[in-house]
Amino acid sequence: MTALFALATSVLWGLADFGGGLLTRRTPALTVVVASQSIAVVVLGAVVLATGGWSEAGPRLWFAVAAGLIGPMAILCFYEALARGPMGVVSPLTALSVAVPVSVGLLLGERPGLVQVAGIAVAVTGVVLAGGPQRGGGSVERRTIVLTLGGAFGFGTCVALISEASTTVTGLFLALFVQRLTNVVVGGTALFVSVRRGSVALPEGGFPWGALLALAFVGLADVAANGTYSVAAQHGPVTVAAVLASLYPVVTALAARLVLNERLRGVQAAGASLALAGTLLLATG
Repeated sequence: MTALFALATSVLWGLADFGGGLLTRRTPALTVVVASQSIAVVVLGAVVLATGGWSEAGPRLWFAVAAGLIGPMAILCFYEALARGPMGVVSPLTALSVAVPVSVGLLLGERPGLVQVAGIAVAVTGVVLAGGPQRGGGSVERRTIVLTLGGAFGFGTCVALISEASTTVTGLFLALFVQRLTNVVVGGTALFVSVRRGSVALPEGGFPWGALLALAFVGLADVAANGTYSVAAQHGPVTVAAVLASLYPVVTALAARLVLNERLRGVQAAGASLALAGTLLLATG
């Protein structure tokens, strides 16, 4: 079960990142973050009401609040990086986010077996190689690298926090709702201040209604990924769940290849193959 839900997480995150990166090339990143997360809040609120999730309220929700405070900054950094650099190069670098939940798992006393250790090494190596060199040999801007690493650390911290925010499925819905609500409050405040200062310009005509479905997909896929990861982490070793979930850059790279016609170089294909091999080792270890 851990492998299945963690792999579902990688697919959902990969597609959400691809969609968010595309939207950010036409709309300010902060606007994309606030709009997509607002849609997620509405849907999650309805789910919490329908499942009676309010009964799960307790001290653990502070973990969700903390994740909500960090989340907008992490997403903003990552979307800006995707808009500045090629997705096939930027996205794999966020695999470093796996270091946070894996470190937490190790601190909690988890000790993966030898096969799983090999799987972790192979999978992470594959994810990094999947980015490959930029076509033409050009280097990625230092600011883009800094933004990507900032987003990676934020993502890893959020994943570790949200997995501690609940122990039941209904509690998970409530935790995700609280996290996303905090995201919207923090991001919305930052957007309001940025617009007032003139540092962020809203799209012509105000809210980008033409991109509503795309925004909804990005927000809901991101929420679903957090949910499937939490289930994976609660039913198996956090170290295994975190590494399998970190395969999402492979999904982003493949989506960029199919939709944007970004060609995979030899090193990228090799990286994808290694990622899949590492997945098999983790699943069978």
